[in-house]
Amino acid sequence: MIFSYRKLIVRLQYILVFVALTVVLYQVLLAVSGWIQPVNKYKAPTGKSVKVFGHSEHVSFDSNSMSERLRLFYWYGE
Repeated sequence: MIFSYRKLIVRLQYILVFVALTVVLYQVLLAVSGWIQPVNKYKAPTGKSVKVFGHSEHVSFDSNSMSERLRLFYWYGE
């Protein structure tokens, strides 16, 4: 079996360039996603806006039957 060192070197160069460009593209996408993402998406809203989800209040439907819970599920569409 005959090995061509020129072809081997060209293939290795191609693989190295491909890996280097893949790493660069990954780093660029990582930087762009960090730039786009909001700093703190769970902070309290300012102005006239109201935060909808509250951690302190919990509504329980323990007293309702399963049919009542199903009816509420379809009524609210959640």
